Amino acid sequence: MSMHFDLVDLRLMVHIAEANSLTRGAEASHISLPAASTRIKNLEESIGTKLLYRTSQGVTLTPPGQAFVHHARTVLGQIEHLRSDLQEYAKGIKGHLRVFANTTALGEFLPPVLRSYLRAHPDVNIDLRERLSNDIIRAVSDGQTDIGIVAGLVRTESLETLPYRSDRLVLVLPRGHALAGRSSIDFADTLEYDHVGLQDTSAIHGFLRQVCDQLHKPLKLRIQVGNFEAACRMIEATVGVAILPESAARRHAQTMAISIVTLTDPWAIRAMQICVRSFDALPAFARALVDLLVEDRARAERGDAA
Repeated sequence: MSMHFDLVDLRLMVHIAEANSLTRGAEASHISLPAASTRIKNLEESIGTKLLYRTSQGVTLTPPGQAFVHHARTVLGQIEHLRSDLQEYAKGIKGHLRVFANTTALGEFLPPVLRSYLRAHPDVNIDLRERLSNDIIRAVSDGQTDIGIVAGLVRTESLETLPYRSDRLVLVLPRGHALAGRSSIDFADTLEYDHVGLQDTSAIHGFLRQVCDQLHKPLKLRIQVGNFEAACRMIEATVGVAILPESAARRHAQTMAISIVTLTDPWAIRAMQICVRSFDALPAFARALVDLLVEDRARAERGDAA
């Protein structure tokens, strides 16, 4: 079956549906009534079925007509999105930068860096996504993202990398918990307790699941929350314990009744890296973000405030 229709047909059918009238639908589409009738007739012949019931009160849609109008609205909506995106470019939004990062980088370190970057680059938009480190490596290699920030012992394959910040994962407990006096603990020994977890989509959650699989032990999730602050509030409320980045835990420990215990596992120390396919091949506006990330690392090593 060969179907032929264009945007004028789509708009005409939507206008007819809205007005329940061929005459008013033609007017709204800025075409004559005979031209509109011919278009509908050609459409019906092309599709092989009636799209409109003609009655003394006007016209109503047949079931295929309803399906046509439903899809026509979707297509016309997409075209509006396309037009507005292209208008952004016409207005001067020149750059679109894709950044994939792990949970800690995204939640703890990137916000002030991106604030500075976006202020200095009003003509660039950023698409920021949270992913597991191995998935980020793949996405950078495949060209799905421009810049990746990964953590831990990952093979960066043929990518170019620069060191970024480092953080460690720690056990966070309610103050007064049986383990709160310990100076350090193995992750495996925390698994007998109820845990407060981040959402399934978070990179930390995915990573801890992998560790539990290797230990052949389940992670007893009592509740899952959307961010580090919510996790610390649940811990303070004695719902459970959690594995969180030390940077976030220390920040929230200033205002909440929570304690921090170091994890002895080697994977708990999370050295982060910036990775790209080629630094030289990045557009200037993307290299500017890499430069800011490198500055951020230097500032953290000096101990300056962000």
